[in-house]
Amino acid sequence: MPSYLERRQIRYPLYGLIAVILVLLGILSYYNMIAGGIGYLLTGLLIYFIFQMNYKMKKETEAYISTLSYRVKKVGEEALMEMPIGIMLINDDYYIEWTNPFISSCFHEDTLVGRSLYDVADTLVPLIKQEVETEIITLNDRKFRVIHKSEERLLYFFDVTEQTEIEKMYHDERTVISIIYLDNYDELTQGMDDQTKSSLNNLVTSILNKWATNNGVFLKRVSSERFIGVFNEHILHLLEKGKFSILDEVRETTSKQNVPLTLSVGVGTGVSSLPELGSQAQSSLDLALGRGGDQVAIKLPNGKVKFYGGKTNPVEKRTRVRARVISHALKELIIESDKVMIMGHKNPDMDAIGSAIGILKVAQMNNREGFIVVNKQEIDTGVRRMMEEIRHNEDLYGRFISPEQAYEIASDDTLLVVVDTHKPSMVIDERLLHRIENVVVIDHHRRGEEFLKNPLLVYMEPYASSTAELVTELLEYQPKNGKIQMLEATALLAGIIVDTKSFTLRTGSRTFDAASYLRSHGADTVLVQRFLKEDVTTYIKRARIIENVYFYRDGIVIARADEEEECDQVLIAQAADTLLTMDGVSASFVISKRADNLIGISARSLGEVNVQVIMEHLEGGGHLTNAATQLQNISLGEAEYMLKSAIDDYLEGGNKE
Repeated sequence: MPSYLERRQIRYPLYGLIAVILVLLGILSYYNMIAGGIGYLLTGLLIYFIFQMNYKMKKETEAYISTLSYRVKKVGEEALMEMPIGIMLINDDYYIEWTNPFISSCFHEDTLVGRSLYDVADTLVPLIKQEVETEIITLNDRKFRVIHKSEERLLYFFDVTEQTEIEKMYHDERTVISIIYLDNYDELTQGMDDQTKSSLNNLVTSILNKWATNNGVFLKRVSSERFIGVFNEHILHLLEKGKFSILDEVRETTSKQNVPLTLSVGVGTGVSSLPELGSQAQSSLDLALGRGGDQVAIKLPNGKVKFYGGKTNPVEKRTRVRARVISHALKELIIESDKVMIMGHKNPDMDAIGSAIGILKVAQMNNREGFIVVNKQEIDTGVRRMMEEIRHNEDLYGRFISPEQAYEIASDDTLLVVVDTHKPSMVIDERLLHRIENVVVIDHHRRGEEFLKNPLLVYMEPYASSTAELVTELLEYQPKNGKIQMLEATALLAGIIVDTKSFTLRTGSRTFDAASYLRSHGADTVLVQRFLKEDVTTYIKRARIIENVYFYRDGIVIARADEEEECDQVLIAQAADTLLTMDGVSASFVISKRADNLIGISARSLGEVNVQVIMEHLEGGGHLTNAATQLQNISLGEAEYMLKSAIDDYLEGGNKE
């Protein structure tokens, strides 16, 4: 049937033709009346026929349109009332004004009209209040994608239960690869006879095989100290819920045999590519080992990392061979450079300054010019006293330069040595990391998720008491071109004393070896004590903080400074140290405002609580027994709430960064 437009296109030319014919008939009638009359008669018949045909087509068109409108209307009504899509109209007071039968059947009700959303589905109310356009919610054990049209106060419900179940099944069945490493296997078995070594192997293998069988893990031993585990993400979630209890089982079982063996596990997950999973697992293992071992690291595709375990202090795994190799490598890098820049973390402490002075000496021993980058306005009282003493030594004092000066004199051949930190956000001036391509990292902190990009050499030993201890050992293997001066040895010793709390925490045999070496080169312990002296005002401020202490959980105390009180990070740390000496305290946390408008939190423990993981939850870091963080743009109350949440998460849930 011709369309309306087609009929118009046909009709208008016919009207024009008839008009022409009438004009011609008029002319013909003027000359011949009979012929003109016949012409008029025929034209009249033609006009009648045309009008009849047009009328018939109009009626047929109206009938067709009427039928189509009916069908469209019927389809709309059926779609509204019978299709498996829920529709709900609500008013401003969250009362239901109308629903289609599908959504009513989902609630097992004949009608929902007149009911309040608070009674029917209160999860919808926040969605409507926040004007969320689309969200997936659960109603009566079914998953619905809800589309909210705020202007019409209209809600559409699409049942996506099967879709979400398939997605969950897909995610649960994705492959996970793990690398399990026996941390100190070589050290423990070095002096064992074959029978004892075989017995230890059988013990560890049986524990791991039993764990793998019980949890549905495919386990394969690929070397004396390395296993490969393959499982899926559902099993991984179950292992996370159990907080990887295999770590405790291996540690405790082997300890009873007087061979304290620990595990480190690197897990790759969240991607479908097997090579990428393997690479993630190895990267996670490196991270776990870099943090001292005895823990699980799970690297997620978004770059975040979860950690479990880490309950024991890292044991000394490094030999003097490694120190000699690192010292030689550092020497080669210094010789190849034109000058050496040394930079610590913001608000440097004794360890950062002492180790920087030690690396300066290493540069001088290799006949290279060295400079220590420091912001003299951002140092604490103890470091300021040290700097006043250094001022009397013009040669040494002249090696301290500002970040701006360092940026100006740096060249393409300059070597940058970062000490006492490995996080780009923590260094004194991050611009130098972009300006200088050749970077060396020397640090004693457990490795965190954030790390300097592409360093030439990394010397990180989380078991070490301090970076000053590591630098002291490096000094022992450098050329003896210049004698270590008393002040240089004293600065290094001060770094060790401060970080070990006068040799009471994180102190190993190597710590005393390093201190002995420094003492033999003239380190003055009396001068160190003078650096570390505090005034009466500081003592009173610390006492006021401690006065606010309370027990939050069993053995865990929190002290919060007054709102108007401002304390530096050293004072906050000293308060946490003091609280740890109190009876019944296994972990202490101190919160205070700082002069730089940040909120500082210092955390200390005796080893039962891993304060590093808790501080990492708040974007900080440190050691098992000594950690801290700085928070910005929040109040003391908010910081206290965040700290409590982090402690709860550590004690009750997974340890996630």
